[in-house]
Formats: sequence, structure tokens, C-alpha cells
Amino acid sequence: MPELQDYAGKVAIVTGGGSGIGEATVTALAARGAQVVVADFNLPAAERVAEAASQAGGQASAVKVDVADPSSVESMVRFALDTYGRLDVAVNNAGIGGEANPTGEYSIESWDRVVAVNLSGVFYGMRYQIPAMLQSGGGAIVNMASILGSVGFATSAAYVAAKHGVVGLTKSAAIEYGTQGIRVTSVGPGFIATPLIAQNLDEAAQAAIAGLHAMKRLGTAEEVAALVAFLASDAASFITGSYHVVDGGYTAQ
Repeated sequence: MPELQDYAGKVAIVTGGGSGIGEATVTALAARGAQVVVADFNLPAAERVAEAASQAGGQASAVKVDVADPSSVESMVRFALDTYGRLDVAVNNAGIGGEANPTGEYSIESWDRVVAVNLSGVFYGMRYQIPAMLQSGGGAIVNMASILGSVGFATSAAYVAAKHGVVGLTKSAAIEYGTQGIRVTSVGPGFIATPLIAQNLDEAAQAAIAGLHAMKRLGTAEEVAALVAFLASDAASFITGSYHVVDGGYTAQ
């Protein structure tokens, strides 16, 4: 009997796959037997991750994508079909943080960019992934939300609004395709030790953020990837439309 998280013969796309949670997800899926398309705006980063997955015994290919551009997202999905012949799993993970300002001072430019990447990018992904999955007989989509898909956070209006939108978008799609073999879920990480955190917060700020979690630490990308790998697998066959936090107890408080 095959393992419940056996991805042999399955093809996956991971956006934002060149670093952080995306990279860990690529590694997790490839290690379980998936053929993975590593999609990222930073092509050299995607190529590095794809090469590492291949060197570890998996199968992966890199492609450049701007998730805020629907034509670029369509090309990404076409690349997966042309390269591997089908699409079974999609992890819409690409995202950006945006500026830190109160709502009344938040710039229109940052609002537009954050919503374009973090919310419209997920919609564009599903818009082209779902038809491809229907052709393959079904599949699983995991959308990367955040704990800020269910709670607020000062000075992050665009990010919070976009991530709340991802949770709602996930629910709608799950209802629409529940009888057509496509499951759609969302994941809400707490604050994770990724390059995004390291680049934007000094050590004191990171320690303060860690203290907001019940476990008093930041999470790891691998801890999020383990949940994603479960949700996209046959082990989660009766799970759809739901939002799953992996947050060290942040939202329990």
C-alpha cells in the first residue's frame, strides 16, 4: 500500500519557490516523489532550488513568474503542462510584505502592489491551475494565507486585507469544485524565520515578534511545508475549504 503522502506521478507548482516557505515546500514535495515546477520572480533563486531538489533525487524545473501578471501566470501553468504533461498540485505561496504605516497614511502604491501580488496573484493562479487540474482528473490547491488572514496587525492594512481575501477566495473555490475532484485549502503561518523576516527586522524586533507566540519562538519554513505537504496529499482527501494555522499558538491567545 502506498504511503499517504506519496506524490509519485504527481506534478506540482510552487510559486515563490525560490526561498523561505516556498523553497521548503519544493523540497518536501520533491522528496515525496512529486515533479515540481519551482516558480519565482527571481529566476536564479528558482533555478538554485530546482537544482538542489534534483541533486537530492527529486525532479524539479524552474520558471520565472510574476504572479501579479495574469499572462505570466498562464505561461507558468502552460510550462508545467508542456514539461510534465499534467498538473495535480498547486501551492500559491508567493507574497510580499509591503510598507508599515497606519491605514490613514498607507500609500496607494504599496496598497496596489501588495493586493496585486498577495490576493490577485492567488486568483490568477487558481484561474489557470483549475482548468489544468480538471484536464488531469482533479487535484489539490493550497493557498498561503497567514495568521493575518484571521486577525489584524497594526500598520499592515494591505497585507491583512489581502490575506483575509485569500481565505475567502479559498472557501469559494472549494465550494465550486468540491464535486469535481479539486480540493482547495489555505494555510495561516505565524511569523516564520525566513529571508523576508531577516531582511526587514533586526534581532531585537525578531525577538519581540517571537514573544507574541505562545511557544515564544518563530516558526520554521519546514514546519509550514510539512502541513502543506499533508494538505495537498491523499491523506487529506476529506479536507477542503478550510483554513489551517501553523502559528505556535499566536491566534490562541
